[in-house]
Amino acid sequence: MIYLLVDEQLDEQLIIKGENFKYLVKVRRHSEGDSLLFRSRKNIEELVKYKVISIENRAMNLEKISSVYQRVEARKQLHIAWCVIDPKSVEKVLPSLNEIGVSQISFIFCDRSQKNFKHDLKRFDRILETSMQQSGRTSKIVFDQYKSIKDFLEKFPDTKVFDFSDKTLDDVSDVQRVLIGCEGGFSENERTFLKSFDVCKFDTDLVLRSESAVLAIASKILL
Repeated sequence: MIYLLVDEQLDEQLIIKGENFKYLVKVRRHSEGDSLLFRSRKNIEELVKYKVISIENRAMNLEKISSVYQRVEARKQLHIAWCVIDPKSVEKVLPSLNEIGVSQISFIFCDRSQKNFKHDLKRFDRILETSMQQSGRTSKIVFDQYKSIKDFLEKFPDTKVFDFSDKTLDDVSDVQRVLIGCEGGFSENERTFLKSFDVCKFDTDLVLRSESAVLAIASKILL
């Protein structure tokens, strides 16, 4: 854990109770004299160091040592257009995508997406906060949704499309936005529509799952 994200205002004195207390004392095994880093949801760019003064009555009492304004972000922005797959598969890779530095994910209902899939954005938010505390990142991935690939590409025609193609993406220096299909790939109607866009492939003969492709391209572009 790089820092702990809390609801409280980070004043000169800080008292930690409840689940955060259990986590810091029972799980992390912190004790009197330890130094800990905190960020507040009210002002997440401020990183504050505290010293544990005492632990008693299921409360941790801390005293501020120092503070600094520090944003921790990826050096590049990457917007992923991701055709809808099982939310459980998204949840498995979401921490990694957040830690790699993905800035935005647009979920798109394509022809082969199951229409009953619904994303629990509140749950996604909790997953992101845990990832942020582990990686040090100070912003969350932004989520939105589109009804079709056509709707998305009409708004973002500069998107790189990943599918079976003769063209391999080698230079990623100017890539800001990518489209990844769902399980089973794009339909024939979608491929016909996509012919007028920049369609690329990975330099591999292996067939990647949708979530593996998302992780691969995010790593290639951002790291």
